[in-house]
Amino acid sequence: MDLGEGIRQALAKLTRSTIIDAKTVKEFNKELQKTLLSSDVEVQLVLKFTKEIEERALKSKPPAGVAPRDYITNIVYEQLVGLMGSTYTPEIKRQKILLAGLYGSGKTTTAAKLAKFYQDRGLSAAVICCDVHRPAAYEQLETLAKTANVAFYGRKGEKDASKIVKEALEKFKDKQVIICDTSGRSALDGELVEELKQVTNTFKPDEKVLVVNADIGQVAGRQAREFDKAVKISGVVVTKMDGSGKGGGALSAAHAANAPVLFIGLGEKLNNIEPYDAEKFVGGLLGIPDIASLLSNVQEAIKEANIKPEEMQMEELDFESFYTQLKAMGKMGPLKNVVGMMGAPDVPKEVLEQGEDKLKKYGTIIASMTKKERKDEGLLHQSGRIERIAKGSGTTEKDVRGLITDFNKMKKMFKTMQNDRGFKKKFGKFM
Repeated sequence: MDLGEGIRQALAKLTRSTIIDAKTVKEFNKELQKTLLSSDVEVQLVLKFTKEIEERALKSKPPAGVAPRDYITNIVYEQLVGLMGSTYTPEIKRQKILLAGLYGSGKTTTAAKLAKFYQDRGLSAAVICCDVHRPAAYEQLETLAKTANVAFYGRKGEKDASKIVKEALEKFKDKQVIICDTSGRSALDGELVEELKQVTNTFKPDEKVLVVNADIGQVAGRQAREFDKAVKISGVVVTKMDGSGKGGGALSAAHAANAPVLFIGLGEKLNNIEPYDAEKFVGGLLGIPDIASLLSNVQEAIKEANIKPEEMQMEELDFESFYTQLKAMGKMGPLKNVVGMMGAPDVPKEVLEQGEDKLKKYGTIIASMTKKERKDEGLLHQSGRIERIAKGSGTTEKDVRGLITDFNKMKKMFKTMQNDRGFKKKFGKFM
């Protein structure tokens, strides 16, 4: 059970209680403590956090018209926001960012993600490969830089990281955001500290950022303190936050170590990174829909899939327009993230996996259809067409028929929504 699921279950028990008294609050706190501790949040933080909830819940009264259970839910929300740290708003300006971290933290991918993040906001960006120890680091960052369409510099075989930085700074004088990816280790040792100090002195970064993996939990706090002692870090990026049960432990530990969380990584794709928003993160834990992010994600996916805005406007649902929707969905990242933004984080994992597999298969099948077949579903019932499409897509005839059946159900639902004026009015207001 991950952190969000545990908190939601504890809150559900509380809201089902007929009376909210001291006993109910204490029982709720016990459930909360178990959940936070199993998600690797530090013991002292957990005790302080639950004590504050108990005091606020029992010593204050709900405002007029607010039910006690809603009032306590709001207290939990506010306390969680405090526990997880402050919201970060990145400055869109000329800057140099140094990334540090241990092996497996996701440092190299983060370098490319950040470069793309700033370049997408109008700043020219470049990345420097200063990982002179990991053999595949050069190729990995070079490939990611090409994908992100940002400038890259590194020197294969060069063991002096400071020398690489000096050459890169000369080359990238015209770049507004320069990100330096440094070497990692399995542990912070004297050699790594010395190399970081030399690179820092040459690079003179505006931000010194520690990259940590969400799965390390409260160890994030210790790493933050150790790296801060070595090079005085200005913030933390927490990676692999997509579906990690330990994410809360890493965030709360970083906050406790006075290391502000700047960004969180939400998946493997280069646009799966966002500035850390404590309220949004806690809202996700509690199952509160994040419509702003959902719409932003849709717009980004449409752009990335090279779909024209008019292609998303559907007067009629056919396989052509459905294929366009599938292409956009494929760019939106893991289905778990999408349903989480919709305020439905508890959809079973196996259902999501089956859904993702089915959507991929449907996309492959439609890609094997002719343009006429995509526009006119009736053609598919002619002899030999289903067999040809199945062979062309590497699927079975049963799969193709399954798509046709599901598509007709969607088509029926689409027509119903089109003819429902009340629904259209509500949907318009929602958007």
